[in-house]
Amino acid sequence: MKVLLFPLTFLILFSSISQGAIAPADIKSNLLQKYAVSTNDKIVLAQLKSETLKYGGQSVEALIEVMKNAKYPDKNRWMATFLLGQIMGDKSAPFLAKFLKHPHWVMRMASLKTLLALKQKDYSKHYASLLNDDSFIVRAQALDNIRTLKTADAAPHVWAMLYDKKNYYQPTMNGKALKAKRSNIIKSVILTVGELKFEKAKLPLVKMIQKDRYIDIFPEMDESLMKITGLTSPAGDKTKKRIFWQRMAMSTSTLN
Repeated sequence: MKVLLFPLTFLILFSSISQGAIAPADIKSNLLQKYAVSTNDKIVLAQLKSETLKYGGQSVEALIEVMKNAKYPDKNRWMATFLLGQIMGDKSAPFLAKFLKHPHWVMRMASLKTLLALKQKDYSKHYASLLNDDSFIVRAQALDNIRTLKTADAAPHVWAMLYDKKNYYQPTMNGKALKAKRSNIIKSVILTVGELKFEKAKLPLVKMIQKDRYIDIFPEMDESLMKITGLTSPAGDKTKKRIFWQRMAMSTSTLN
């Protein structure tokens, strides 16, 4: 029995030493080969994620290469961005921020979400600059970063989104353009200025909430005004709420 145990123990020890002695270049090459494969198989992707995290800092060179090179599948570049943030933590933020200006929307989006996961408030100006991005989902994610992280200095840029034509869509009927309609991002804009307690939005919101053409965003305006003022509008129908906010505005102007 002792004779049989010795080789087994030796093999386990040898295997452990061998795994720990893998050259960094081999780790990078191995990972790059796997990141080059396009797959939707969740098990394969989970295994790649696990292997990347196992190598820790030794994976960084490969992850950076995947992020920077368009030959790798978008899904894998997305995962590489998240894993870089997970492995390097806050130290990865300056590098990730560079990708907020990347020409491919997938990389801008991945960087935004990773910086949000890292709770990076120092890039508020970068988030604000993406509020007029050509990609709708990038604009929405930049707005979510600002709202979640409560970067109040970006509030004026958030408010400006109300006047950006990209946040409206043009319905047609029989080939004729109808009145432009607000996209759902406008509701998020209204809620965000409330979360940021943007004082300059208070009186414009009071005026807007009185008008039926803004009825589709009435709940968001009401909630935002409560956040900005610290007041609670009365329960009940819209008429009571409108009167409440109008009186609040009148009392504010009288005090001023």
